[in-house]
Amino acid sequence: MINASMVKELRELTGAGMLDCKKALVATSGNMEEAITWLREKGISKAAKKQVRIAAEGLAVAVVDGNTGVIVEVNSETDFVAKNDEFKNLVKDIANAIKDNPVKSNEDVLKLSLDGKTIEEVIVDKTAKIGEKLSFRRFEKITKEDSQVFGIYSHMGGKIVTIVVMDGTDEVLAKDIAMHASAMRPLYLNKEEVPSDIIDKERTILKEQAQNEGLNPDKIDMIVNGRINKYYEEVCLEDQNFIKENKMKVSKYVSDKKSKIIKYVRYEVGEGLEKREENFADEVQKQING
Repeated sequence: MINASMVKELRELTGAGMLDCKKALVATSGNMEEAITWLREKGISKAAKKQVRIAAEGLAVAVVDGNTGVIVEVNSETDFVAKNDEFKNLVKDIANAIKDNPVKSNEDVLKLSLDGKTIEEVIVDKTAKIGEKLSFRRFEKITKEDSQVFGIYSHMGGKIVTIVVMDGTDEVLAKDIAMHASAMRPLYLNKEEVPSDIIDKERTILKEQAQNEGLNPDKIDMIVNGRINKYYEEVCLEDQNFIKENKMKVSKYVSDKKSKIIKYVRYEVGEGLEKREENFADEVQKQING
């Protein structure tokens, strides 16, 4: 059954009108992924990638020491807690513990020692003290060569954090690239990193879209190729226009500086997580009916 909240969610994800969203959901039996594709094929949604609902609160932090860098995300239920100094210190302590110890998984991290207890025990204690659930979500540990540099950029008090490794440059340029990635939300470093199945799916959608637009069949392949290039410009860091030099690609700007981007990791707090939505009126009605 298609309900109003599903239509609302699809509209938020695609920017399409309410009626079109309802039609898409009906046509795809309520499958959100397929509904997004349906709208794109009809040319109603122009989004080149599915946006995700940013809902869970918390904090992301990146720390570096010598040739080692770490980026972590720890979640809380409310933004109020995420801004608490005790919570901020906890996240930074976890990042430093990861930096100083060999870990490969979240389970390894939770077993690390922090203030005489395991990180898992510390999180449980903090949860009890603060009064809302805290959870360690993810991390990535990055190493660089002596000739390379780290660049870190934190936005909105740790809501978005990016760490970059660059070759043949200085920390100022590396931070600028990290700032760009934080702002422009690339999904991949370059075209080579985009999985072939993603491109195949994108090509299928764009071809269907072009056909529905009634374009010349003999030119559809050429048009699709052009739109694929536009897709790369949206999702690949090196193909995006650099925010400080809008008419120049990131790759060109970096190469002109005799530099190269080796790796980047971007965390946006809560991406891919859904926030528990509570409707007060519905809750009251349940109490009455109960």
